[in-house]
Amino acid sequence: MGHFKVRNLLLSKKLKLSETRVLIIDDNQIRYNTLMELFQSNDHLAQGLLLDDLKSFEKQLNTSWDLIIFGRAYDLKMEQAVTLIQASEQVNIPVILIRPTEYKPEQYEYFIHKGIYDIIDLKEPERCYISLVRALSYSRTLQSKQRLLQDLESAKTQAQSLVEEQHKASAFIEEGIHTQANPEYLQLFGLSSEDDIIGLPVLDILQPEDLNDFKNRFKKISQGQFDYGRFDIKTRNQNAQSKNPLRIEFLPGLEEDSLHLTIEVASTKAKVISHDTSVSGSSPSTTSVVFAQINRAMINQPAKANALIVFSLAQCPNEVLELSWQDLLKYFEGIQSFIKEQTNQNVLNIDTGVYGILLQAGSESLLDSRISNLNVLQKPQLLEINQKTYSFHLKIGSASIQTERFNEAHFSELVVQAYNSRLSSQQSESDLQMSASLQETQIELAPIQLEDEATPIALELDTTPEQSTPTVIIPNVEAPTPVQNIQLTDSPILRQITEKLEQGEIRIKYQQLYDKQDTNLYTYEVTSGFIYENQWKKISNLVELDDDIELSIKLDRWILVEACKQLHNFIHQYPAAKIIVNLNRHVLFHDKQFPELISKLITIVGSRATHPIILQFDEEDIAKNIVEAQKHIAILREYGADIAIRRFGSTISSEAILQQSDITHLTLDEKYTQMLAKDTTLQSLQEMIQKYMEIKPVEFLLIQLDDMSAFANAWNVDARFLQGDYFQKKLDQLTDVQDQ
Repeated sequence: MGHFKVRNLLLSKKLKLSETRVLIIDDNQIRYNTLMELFQSNDHLAQGLLLDDLKSFEKQLNTSWDLIIFGRAYDLKMEQAVTLIQASEQVNIPVILIRPTEYKPEQYEYFIHKGIYDIIDLKEPERCYISLVRALSYSRTLQSKQRLLQDLESAKTQAQSLVEEQHKASAFIEEGIHTQANPEYLQLFGLSSEDDIIGLPVLDILQPEDLNDFKNRFKKISQGQFDYGRFDIKTRNQNAQSKNPLRIEFLPGLEEDSLHLTIEVASTKAKVISHDTSVSGSSPSTTSVVFAQINRAMINQPAKANALIVFSLAQCPNEVLELSWQDLLKYFEGIQSFIKEQTNQNVLNIDTGVYGILLQAGSESLLDSRISNLNVLQKPQLLEINQKTYSFHLKIGSASIQTERFNEAHFSELVVQAYNSRLSSQQSESDLQMSASLQETQIELAPIQLEDEATPIALELDTTPEQSTPTVIIPNVEAPTPVQNIQLTDSPILRQITEKLEQGEIRIKYQQLYDKQDTNLYTYEVTSGFIYENQWKKISNLVELDDDIELSIKLDRWILVEACKQLHNFIHQYPAAKIIVNLNRHVLFHDKQFPELISKLITIVGSRATHPIILQFDEEDIAKNIVEAQKHIAILREYGADIAIRRFGSTISSEAILQQSDITHLTLDEKYTQMLAKDTTLQSLQEMIQKYMEIKPVEFLLIQLDDMSAFANAWNVDARFLQGDYFQKKLDQLTDVQDQ
């Protein structure tokens, strides 16, 4: 029999022809040389960089690499490096680990779960080379896929631009006189045929308010200075079918000395901010592009349950009408960024001011849960433009996508269906289950009696089907009745809180914590606030609430119930999820029924995790009466809650609290985060933490780690949990970072 040669394509020359960029994190030049020689001896065009410090690593993550190899570094741990990579734009780059000195084979799975692609041993060069080539091939495949997707998206965008260009209002001008115009141009100025405009001066049609500015620009444009060709004008033409301003552009014409005038007819302010905007009039080309994007996403990432979610303006403040064109664009760009940030999805432009996302899940019930959680995004939001804040109010609708019937011909109908629906009228399966749980538990709580025997606040059960999210509803909490039972005050802030509470517009934010031990991955801190005089106002530690204890208790109860709704929906996806809810001291010291409410909420949430609800109070409030606080805390523990302290280290009573209470969850005061910036203060912070842990074992949380340096330096102190914008920003709904 003849012999034939079998070759592994991974070892072919094709992979070697293009330059391989390798970032090596190690403090040993010899190991670096060994790796580079391994590539070069196998005919690879390899370029490497050696570093062993955090600052250099942070800088190099801004450039592209094929492989990252981790050995040993001065101030950078392997887990730390992987976390930083996964939070960067190079999230998919393979990370190879040089076998540690005390490595054991049974640790292989541990390192893989930590995010390592493979482990290499430089003492076995052949196996080492094969592992590197396999990782390189995987990296190149991902890069090729990304480039193809970008090229495809670019081609789609260019095609869309060409189509939109053809639908602009367009006319040709010679020596200031119209010689030709398309139907859109004629329609824009109320003309019936092209004969009506040929021979008319451009000034007679445009009729700009600022005549001198237009003449100066037109003179320069006629001389070939087309840098002046794109600008906005306000027209006095009473026949104009579009409101001001008109966005016009002069381009070189087909003939010498002729000009091509275009006007964007689909982007007028009237249409942009209309509360009654209809997507049924969106251009076919736009619909086609959006369909292609969604269809491509469903092909690349198929799921059992899919839905189109449409976001549009439900309400827009009058001051937005006064914005310049540039600031108006920033306003809508801000809305689009908000949607992307809150949903972690690719946001699609359906129409001006109308956006869509594809939402997917492994089952219809999980999809219903995710859709239900989006309801919170319909509350008023704030947006900053040029250091001034503006509000916006979204309407959100959804439509289920049936995969077998999903085609371009019926996509417009799907968009209209989603646009015309509203999440408030929908009940997810999770919501219905929670309502059933309410009935089964038969909550019957007597009126709250404060320790000073103040006027009671009645608690009743309300399960009216009209509620937007009919889950864990405690009247005067979820849907407050008029506040005749609440002590009235002259404080503007307290009046605003009362109104916001009635309207359900107290805002709750969720931020995921990072656990260095990788065991409590789905723990979220819950903070709350409201919009006051167009600014964000935090509720925790709000001194004005001392003047109305009943309102403070009512507020905290409402926050707890709303957070538990989110948790109840979220645990369908992540059963181990927990929330840390920030509360004021009044509900701890003055609400006698608070433990019973906590017990009922834990039962209804239905989590299998131990202590799914952690109540967090301010250190100063605990320090004022440690003995009394510990008595209330012990009762809450009996009813199933766990306790945490925020701003730990902000008073002189920190050690006393550790010694006299059984609290083990401690959020360090934000001033300690600043100590991470310098080596000397970082060491002092570590010594302080060690001192506290000598009193008893506790778990610390470091907050406001908003950039890579702060987040990375936090690994050098014994704080188990990390929190900050670098890992996840504060969001309006529970969202796992890995879903991004």
